Amino acid sequence: MIESLLILGIIILLFYIKDLKGKEASEIRKLQEKTWELEIAVENERSNKEDSENHAKISREFLKDERLHSKQLEQQLFDSEEKLKQETEQRKKVLSQKKSGEVRLGHIAETLAPFLDQFDFDPENCCFMGRPIDYISFGDDEITFIEVKSGNAQLSAKQRHIRDLVNQKLISWKEVRIK
Repeated sequence: MIESLLILGIIILLFYIKDLKGKEASEIRKLQEKTWELEIAVENERSNKEDSENHAKISREFLKDERLHSKQLEQQLFDSEEKLKQETEQRKKVLSQKKSGEVRLGHIAETLAPFLDQFDFDPENCCFMGRPIDYISFGDDEITFIEVKSGNAQLSAKQRHIRDLVNQKLISWKEVRIK
C-alpha cells in the first residue's frame, strides 16, 4: 500500500513538474518574443529621430527587466529539477529499505511456517529446502512441494515453472549410486 502511495506520489510530482516546465517554457517563449519585438521597436525608433533616445532607454530597461525575469524563471526551473531529483532518490532509498524488510520478513515467515495454524502438514514429515521451493512434505499418501509466501509476494519464474511441471506430472525418480 505504501509502495503504491509512493509511486502515486512520484507520478503526481512528475506531472506537476512537467506542467510547471510547460508553463515556464511558455513564459520563456513569450518573453523571448517580447524581447524580439522590443529589439525591432528599438531599431524603428532609431530611424525615427524624434524621442529616439527616450524610447531606447525605456526599451533597454524593459529588456533588462525581462532578461532578469527570464533568468529567474530558468533558475527556478533548475532548482525544481534538483529538488525532484533529490526527492526521487530519497523515495528510492525508502522503497529499497521497505522491500529489504519485506524480504527479511518473508524469510522469517518461511522458517516459522511449520509452526503456524495455516500450515496443513506435519512438520516432522517436512524437509526445508529454502530455494527454489521452501519445503517438501513426505506424507504417507503423497509428496507435496510447499512454497510459503507472505503479503502480496508472487511466485518467481522458476517457482512457477516447477509448479507447472508438478501439475503436468512431469516428475521422475533417479537413484544415483556412488562407489
